[in-house]
Amino acid sequence: MSSVIVLGAQWGDEGKGKIVDYLTQKAKAVVRYSGGSNAGHTVVVNDIAYKLRLLPSGVLFEDKINVLGNGVVINPGVFLKEIEGMKEKGIKCDNLVISDRAHVVLPYHQRLDELQEAALGENKIGTTKNGIGPCYMDKVARVGIRMCDLMEPETFAKKLKVNVEAKNAIITKLYGGEPFDYEAILEEYLGYAEKLRPFVTDTGVVLDEIFAEGQNVLFEGAQATFLDVDHGTYPYVTSSNPTAGNACTGSGVGPRFIDHVVGVVKAYTTRVGEGPFATELLDTDGPGHHIREAGHEYGTVTGRPRRCGWLDAFMLKYSARLNSLDYLAITRLDILDKMPVIKMCVGYELNGQPIKNIPASLNILANVTPIYEEFEGWMTDISGIREYDKLPEKTKKYLERLSEVAGVPLGIVSVGPNREQTIVLKELL
Repeated sequence: MSSVIVLGAQWGDEGKGKIVDYLTQKAKAVVRYSGGSNAGHTVVVNDIAYKLRLLPSGVLFEDKINVLGNGVVINPGVFLKEIEGMKEKGIKCDNLVISDRAHVVLPYHQRLDELQEAALGENKIGTTKNGIGPCYMDKVARVGIRMCDLMEPETFAKKLKVNVEAKNAIITKLYGGEPFDYEAILEEYLGYAEKLRPFVTDTGVVLDEIFAEGQNVLFEGAQATFLDVDHGTYPYVTSSNPTAGNACTGSGVGPRFIDHVVGVVKAYTTRVGEGPFATELLDTDGPGHHIREAGHEYGTVTGRPRRCGWLDAFMLKYSARLNSLDYLAITRLDILDKMPVIKMCVGYELNGQPIKNIPASLNILANVTPIYEEFEGWMTDISGIREYDKLPEKTKKYLERLSEVAGVPLGIVSVGPNREQTIVLKELL
């Protein structure tokens, strides 16, 4: 038996879905432990792209169990629509289970997300407006509605009535918005409840049984390390903990079941939304533009253009320590194939002096100067290579320096979006 956490080591959009999809071939179950429909994974199999929001990446395998853990917040409408979309592509989705302890995203969460973001004006966070933050707020405030509540019509009706009254007061009196109709939400969500009922169960027990059988399990992180609400570039973060420590809390399993943690690292850096970005490239026709267009760096959920920059290996040192990374999975390396010069940030300076750690203060982080090392580009197509030793020497030099600065060995190198475009240096399952 082996269990592996696969998470983003940067600001998200690293290609975690592709890595999870590849590793799922040797796993029995894939577990999503945080986030909601604000996250997006794209998995490419046989040149067909599957864009996933709530569904775990293992859903493409009929013989795998896919778990939405208690740490996930679930919009029933999005979930059911996503299932229908997958079925249209021939994916049955019969292998899904949802934690009865997972919280439910409701229409007032989305409305509040929009109103709160608009009210921030220039200080906006860059939320996807999918209601994720307000849903987690209700969870922490102990007024949230869980899947087990949705499965009990009387319980749901009672809790919903209290919440709609409270949220309508905020929406109308604070923001001047239109109130919600309690009966309309009740009818809509009771309809969802019947469609969701076959999926809802105690997923902690499901996982315990899988571990007891000695089967392999993958834990799939959404978003990424620097979007973690505790350890990321707060407040420009998500509302949950995508880091390794939450894999146990968000799925209902104990720490002793975790064997390895893999950090997925894009060969350059991107982020969406607001906040400091030390290695960001602001050009309109230079390397930043090339990375965005060659990498199709636009949001899976929102379609927003991503901010692009050179790889920040100094960030990865922080990520490695925080997540206890055992191995790195490098993705999108092929996007750099046509770049004659490639830079990598290996440290930060502040007022001309090197600093040792990633600062918590955004005022400081916004004023650091990246320390770059330059690499000669390999200027050749690597997408067909399947063995590490056959990569160009210039490519290996870049990868090995990345590993050295981060302090984590290479485990996987991806040279394209398809499942087979993967070089494995370390068998993890």
